[in-house]
Amino acid sequence: MTYKAPLKDMLFVLNELAGLDRVAALPGYEHADADTAAAILEENAKLCEDVIAPLNRVGDVAPSWWKDGAVTVTAGFKEAFRAYAAGGWQGLQHPEAYGGQNLPKLVHTPCAEMVNSASLSFALCPLLTDGAVEALLTAGSDELKDTYIAKMLDGTWTGSMNLTEPQAGSDLALVRSKAVKQDDGSYRVSGQKIFITYGEHDMAENIVHLVLARTPDAPEGVKGISLFVVPKFLVNADGSLGKRNDVYCASIEHKLGIKASPTAVLLFGDNKGEVGQGAIGYLVGEENRGLEYMFIMMNAARFGVGMQGIAVAERAYQQAVAYARDRVQSRDLAGSPGPVAIIHHPDVKRMLMQMRALVEGARAVAYWAAAQADVAHHSADAAAAKEAQAIYEFMVPIVKGWSTELSIEVASLGVQVHGGMGFIEETGAAQHYRDARILTIYEGTTAIQANDFIGRKTVRDGGAVAKRLLAQIAQTEEQLAQVSGPAFAAMRTQLAAARTAMAEVVDYMVANLKTDIKGVFAGSVPYLKLAGMLMSGWQLARAMLVAQAKQSAGDQDAFYRSKIATAHYYADHILSQVPALRSAIVNGGASVNALAESEF
Repeated sequence: MTYKAPLKDMLFVLNELAGLDRVAALPGYEHADADTAAAILEENAKLCEDVIAPLNRVGDVAPSWWKDGAVTVTAGFKEAFRAYAAGGWQGLQHPEAYGGQNLPKLVHTPCAEMVNSASLSFALCPLLTDGAVEALLTAGSDELKDTYIAKMLDGTWTGSMNLTEPQAGSDLALVRSKAVKQDDGSYRVSGQKIFITYGEHDMAENIVHLVLARTPDAPEGVKGISLFVVPKFLVNADGSLGKRNDVYCASIEHKLGIKASPTAVLLFGDNKGEVGQGAIGYLVGEENRGLEYMFIMMNAARFGVGMQGIAVAERAYQQAVAYARDRVQSRDLAGSPGPVAIIHHPDVKRMLMQMRALVEGARAVAYWAAAQADVAHHSADAAAAKEAQAIYEFMVPIVKGWSTELSIEVASLGVQVHGGMGFIEETGAAQHYRDARILTIYEGTTAIQANDFIGRKTVRDGGAVAKRLLAQIAQTEEQLAQVSGPAFAAMRTQLAAARTAMAEVVDYMVANLKTDIKGVFAGSVPYLKLAGMLMSGWQLARAMLVAQAKQSAGDQDAFYRSKIATAHYYADHILSQVPALRSAIVNGGASVNALAESEF
């Protein structure tokens, strides 16, 4: 099934909900007006629809493969990556000084969604490169920036993120890779890294590995981790490639989904290159601050993975709608001369509405959050920048955790709409389900996002950011009260109940974290989902208010009717679940922890 970028909804969210006009008024973003953004999205859509999307199924059936330390990517990926790089898409949000286009994160975000909808496996390479660039821009020396960033932005080189080791997954305190300083200021890096996305491939001339390792005298735990640039090939003074570094791909993983994306096992310091024992690396920033720098990459990647959730959900929804329109089965319940397309059946409509509402709500939340990041980094008003940064940080675990959890539900519903044909690989519905399953795991599981959401984002400030957002939601409720009709009444009722529920959860967690930490954290993932449901409901409420205003002004585009109908469904069927989650969080901690470990 082909992919069609949902440009109309993307542009609606950009302009009406996320506030592109406000972002375009920020210093340095004057070139990012609505017309420019629309033109950029249209060009990106052409590339994604025509070049990348046809490779999605190809990559699933004929994935990348490993032989003798080298990885050959799926046929067509190399050419698609060249087209992606030639279009300047890798540098969209990065500085012009290194060949980027210095466009807002808000403009980059729908482009990221499109490339991920086209092919998750393909899009992982640009995602990891973005993270490496962000880390170098933040903490790298001028020499490192000048050596590596421009080549990554033009697609000549790519980047990778090397955290995980066999004994150190989410607990990075257990990282054992070593880095020993040499007389010339470089380091010799040794150790094994696993689950390294695009850690080896043949789409670019060089791969810039960002690697966590310990120096010999480093303190124990996370405080003793440093970050290093370890290129696959060393770079000569004139910018040309030099000797093959001592980093070797021992294998790639065989996976449930995202099969075309090579997930590498990398050996550093196994004396397999041309530089002797130990991979040559270069310190990023200061020793023992590596985790701090890596979190820059991780935060960028976490937001990006949230977009992956929205992207695969959108593609699953599109395929389900297309199938439901074509598949003829059973008579209409209200009567029909013969069998009708299954899209006429109420439960199929319910599934499609569920998919649509979840996707549109999550998209609106993510784009709105991206705009906060732009304000945080570019506003001349220090107070406004500080507030936007606090909101963005609050929203990142929601974008990552909620959007990826719902992607599994949406992809699963997509299989269900197809019926038995959804269980057959040839239709492609199963691929979306398999691909989505990794999204709640990598770059920090949903539980890790939820723990961060409680500890760092809610309790640390006594729930201050959360309560300020709840106050904004209350203002939207007041606006809803000014509009008549069942859709607006339903949304107002459910939004108010959900807002009250979250306020009570925030108060509960702030009050009880120190006295009942296990009871509070037993509700961490439900709390994250609750917040995701509420924030999506809020944005959809704002969307229906805009749609109603457009209709009142005489615009009868069916798009606005669908916006109101989708928000109405969301209120009745999804937002209404929030008070139940509140009950589980506030009252259910004891039952989660009731059994001793030996009783399972």
